[in-house]
Amino acid sequence: MNLCSKSKKRVVLPSRPDPPTVDRILEDINRAAPNDPVFSVLEQIGQDSPRPADTEVELRFQQCCRYLELNEQLQETRGRLQLQREELQVVGEQLDRDVAKVKGQALD
Repeated sequence: MNLCSKSKKRVVLPSRPDPPTVDRILEDINRAAPNDPVFSVLEQIGQDSPRPADTEVELRFQQCCRYLELNEQLQETRGRLQLQREELQVVGEQLDRDVAKVKGQALD
């Protein structure tokens, strides 16, 4: 008879935190110093396993930089498009009012 197993309480673990957002990740990357340990991970991994060619590492780095540039441009373009959309809505409403006014004058 095992009495110990009945008296043990089940430990409730805390819930997992939400994963970071893209903005948070980008902010962390932008704030990292050049000598941050995360940038030396490839060198440390390379000691235990064959290191990828410098050209491949450079290519991946350039792709990441390009992605960040394009993402920033996309956000800026999105903001401009939202402003233009709002302006078009205002102009469209004014046009509708003007058309209604002209139609009202034509009926007189």
